[in-house]
Amino acid sequence: MSDVKIKIIDRDGVSHEVDAPTDMNMNIMELVRAYELAPEGTIGVCGGMAMCASCQCYVLSETELPAKSDDEDAMLAEAFYVKDNSRLGCQLHISEEMDGLEIELAPES
Repeated sequence: MSDVKIKIIDRDGVSHEVDAPTDMNMNIMELVRAYELAPEGTIGVCGGMAMCASCQCYVLSETELPAKSDDEDAMLAEAFYVKDNSRLGCQLHISEEMDGLEIELAPES
């Protein structure tokens, strides 16, 4: 399998079901940018280094995801609008296990 389906709810509340490649080492933040689901300059400000939380999203599905790294935990501890299901999109690399993942982009801080 080279693509999985991921449902992304943008910051305006609009739902998008997108095809996400599993063979390009992309992450959720890059996927949002590729489909232009957030205005330019409002997501992935740090370039995916877990240093800004501009790619924070809420995981809405029961999809099994990798555990949070210490860097991701530390950044979320300082971010706005954090919920129990918050993750940084830049830290979620697209894999076959993510087929059916549903996320919502957190409000812009």
